[in-house]
Formats: sequence, C-alpha cells, structure tokens
Amino acid sequence: MEYVVFDLETTGLSPERDAIVEIGAMRVSDGELVEDPHFHSLVNPLRPVPYHAYRVHGLGDRELAGAPTLEAVLPAFIEFVGDRPLVAHNAAFDLGFLRAAIHRHGLLWTPPVTLCTVQLSRRAFPRERSHKLDLVAQRYGLEFESRHRSIGDVRVTAQAFVRLCRDLEVAL
Repeated sequence: MEYVVFDLETTGLSPERDAIVEIGAMRVSDGELVEDPHFHSLVNPLRPVPYHAYRVHGLGDRELAGAPTLEAVLPAFIEFVGDRPLVAHNAAFDLGFLRAAIHRHGLLWTPPVTLCTVQLSRRAFPRERSHKLDLVAQRYGLEFESRHRSIGDVRVTAQAFVRLCRDLEVAL
C-alpha cells in the first residue's frame, strides 16, 4: 500500500479567507518513507503575508515573490497524489484548505481517503491530553529538520504515521 503524507503552510486559519503558501508531500510505501520522489513547492499567494503567519513559518512576501501561483502548483500536486490515500497531521485543517483551493480553481478532483495522525495518536496514546505534532514527535524520539515548513513537517508526520500504525497494528 502507498500513501501520500502532505502538509500545507498558509497565511492564516480560514480556508475561505486565507491562502496556501507552501505544499510538501512524500510517499510512504509498504511502511517505509520514500524520500524521492517527493513534492515541494512554495506558492505565491498574490497577497501580502500577515506578520503572524510569517512568524510561524518564516515565509514572507520576499520569499514568495518569485514562486508559482496555486493555479500552477495544484495540478502538479494532484498528479503526485494520484489515487493514493492522503495522510496529514490535523487532516481537517489541511484538507479544508485543499478542498477550498480545488473548488476556487474549478478543478474536478475529490481527495482520496484521508487519514489523520492526530486521530491515530489519540488511539495510541489515549491518556495523553495533547496530540500536537511536536509532542507526537517527542513521544517517538523524532526530530524536525525544519519545523513549520512543509517538507520538515511531512517527514516527521510520515515517520510518526508509520510508528503509529505499527503500534496500533494497522496494516501499512
């Protein structure tokens, strides 16, 4: 079985009002993280990046000025995903942005089945109060290459996904 683990960085929290500024994705195949090929693109939001968002991911107007627009990036991301199930940490957030972007750009694509590592973590660690990615990573001794950047978060999410599935005895 092959999955696509993905992560988005955005200008805010509202899929209707805010924009995607970075997309990253990697595949997990037969329980192993596949580093290459992977998908990564900065996205020019065609609007100023609010300071509060810049403080989270470090992507501002200068960094995104020469990046392609979402109209150009989204079809390539969809092609990378294909019909593989998606995996994300707090999947509802990323999927909300993805669905809004697909609708806004008039694309006919329904994201495949989506699995959420927050939900898996709740099952694996029912006594824990928080299931933030930092804490899930800490529980498994995983380290971030770059936190709040899509590929760094994808890599840790994918590693956590594999470990969670093994702990929960979910077939990969």
